Amino acid sequence: MHQGIQPFPGGGRVIPISTGPGVEPVWSRDGSELFYRNGDQMLVVGVETEPEFAVTRPTPLFEGSYDTDVFGSPNANYDVALDGQFLMIWRSETDSIALVQNWFDELQRLVPSP
Repeated sequence: MHQGIQPFPGGGRVIPISTGPGVEPVWSRDGSELFYRNGDQMLVVGVETEPEFAVTRPTPLFEGSYDTDVFGSPNANYDVALDGQFLMIWRSETDSIALVQNWFDELQRLVPSP
């Protein structure tokens, strides 16, 4: 099933986004890109709103065994930071989780304040 966007409210013409299946869409912070997943692949489309709404062809960003929502909801199980870095949960064969305590102290040690 191909995915698309249409104006809201009021509907209108559906603009295709993906050329194949796509799930878990997340907008970039500035609204210029839309990220989504197709299996283990992360893709992005560029979005323009002026002079009219248009999108670029999907571009693969990376691939990996990242978890999806275990309850099967359409909500994204990842996020994109302001600098474009992705926060994702790696799929583990052992069903284990690594807990990092005092991560803020470690961050301050690695990147001291000016």
